[in-house]
Amino acid sequence: MAQIKIPATYMRGGTSKGVFFKLDDLPKAAQVPGEVRDNILLRVIGSPDPYGKQTDGMGGATSSTSKTVILSNSEQPDHDVDYLFGQVSIDKPFVDWSGNCGNLTAAVGSFAISNGLVDAARIPENGIAVVRIWQANIKKTIIAHVPMTDGEVQETGDFELDGVTFPAAEVQVEFMSPVDATDAMFPTGNLVDELEVPGVGTFKATMINAGIPTIFLNADSIGYTGCELQEVINGSDKALAMFETVRAYGAVRMGLISNISEAAARQHTPKVAFVGAPKSYVSSSGKQVNESDIDLNVRALSMGKLHHAMMGTAAVAIGTAATIPGTLVNLAAGGGERDAVTFGHPSGTLKVGAEAVEGENGWVVNKVVMSRSARVLMEGWVRIPDVT
Repeated sequence: MAQIKIPATYMRGGTSKGVFFKLDDLPKAAQVPGEVRDNILLRVIGSPDPYGKQTDGMGGATSSTSKTVILSNSEQPDHDVDYLFGQVSIDKPFVDWSGNCGNLTAAVGSFAISNGLVDAARIPENGIAVVRIWQANIKKTIIAHVPMTDGEVQETGDFELDGVTFPAAEVQVEFMSPVDATDAMFPTGNLVDELEVPGVGTFKATMINAGIPTIFLNADSIGYTGCELQEVINGSDKALAMFETVRAYGAVRMGLISNISEAAARQHTPKVAFVGAPKSYVSSSGKQVNESDIDLNVRALSMGKLHHAMMGTAAVAIGTAATIPGTLVNLAAGGGERDAVTFGHPSGTLKVGAEAVEGENGWVVNKVVMSRSARVLMEGWVRIPDVT
């Protein structure tokens, strides 16, 4: 079997990294959704890998590094680029297209500018380029503010993002109307539910659809503080099984699946997170996070493992829920009205702002804003055996 080569760019966005493609650079059969596209992306990343290492591919064997992005000129009015995200399973032959990656969103604007997907008239020689992104997985608008210097995307700078080793240029990302007016932000109709999980227990839960469907639990109700680092959760098969069971039953309550058996084929969504009151802890890098630095602690799982920092889409859910009085996230942060929240995660802290208002038909969030950074790591071609 001959190897084929496909133009690609390997990029970091936020605390994630993935392989980026222009749609028309993919083999013809992969320019439409289907088995050929999935097989190509699986092989590029190195999945499925029973060893869980993705040694024979570009993946990094974590949920944050087993990612692919396909970009094209936007087919939507008043948008520059269409952004399609594929979360590649590590150990199964499966690409999950059910949600967005908020972290890699920070790299989409940069890639789009550098690859001619944004009208040159909209790009300043120096200053900030505003890139209008259509997130095709969830059909939402995202605005990326990309710094430009001498006509080129500026990637270096002094903006520090906990979970990323080196500083870079700041990219502000706005997630516009992350919940459709026709959708229920709270699918059950409640800010807090009693979620019954057979064999595990019954827990208070806030189940929200903003950024990405997310199930929030109180840390103390499941035996944690909210200050845990990865090894505490990921080193316990019992804990991981418990969280996956909660996720499956929560997905049914949210109407995302009809039976818990379907959860295995929907690994990317929903997310499960647990919240706790602000407490001091030492982050995974050894950095001291003080109680006074944060409003609350949040830990979230992605693709069955505790995330090393925080998924960008989950941060949208956190920011949204924090602004709505009465949710578990809001209560963990002290309750009351707010328009921003700073939370602790395993790698440090993150601040997220949100505009949410209560109308006649319930709560509406206008936008969620956060700052990330992005950088090209490598560009050229990826090579794989011809699986088309």
